[in-house]
Amino acid sequence: MPVDSSAGPILEMFLSIAIGIGLSAACGFRVFVPFLVMSVAAQAGYLELASGWEWIGSLPALVAFGIASILEIVAYYVPWLDNFLDTIATPAAVIAGIVATAAVVSGMSPFLTWTLAAIAGGGAAGIIQTGTVLMRSMSSMTTMGMGNFAVSTSELAGSFFISVLSFMLPIFTLVLVFFLVLWVWRRLRRRRIPV
Repeated sequence: MPVDSSAGPILEMFLSIAIGIGLSAACGFRVFVPFLVMSVAAQAGYLELASGWEWIGSLPALVAFGIASILEIVAYYVPWLDNFLDTIATPAAVIAGIVATAAVVSGMSPFLTWTLAAIAGGGAAGIIQTGTVLMRSMSSMTTMGMGNFAVSTSELAGSFFISVLSFMLPIFTLVLVFFLVLWVWRRLRRRRIPV
């Protein structure tokens, strides 16, 4: 969603934070899909990337994110590989969440940008990724891996939906992410899983 610069720097900053947190949450479902969406949005003029992050909107980055997204999507449909990928994807999702927020937040000092990116972006991505790991492990135990196809499909849909929604309705997405993170947090606390 292009931000109207006449709306004021505070609103512009708030909307960029909302977009960043939405994209970070989407990284909790799939690491590369939100970056592919960011790259397409930047190329189409719907996203203004923060200074130093313009490369995300370049054609080579678009191709790289496209290939990485396809490989990630396919890999999660391989029954034995999906659980293994979760061990790698958890720290990768946190890092991706931090980068996604930092890449779109504007109007703040670098210190505040990186602090916000680490806490809100990395936190949202990490909590949602932890929830997907729990959902996949429950599916693996109860369906002997047969239900993981549905889990992978819902994660892909969630990643794409939240990524696109972040540009179309950033404030709504921020509220949605808040309740999603809260829901996952409560489920993890009930299971006494440290977060």
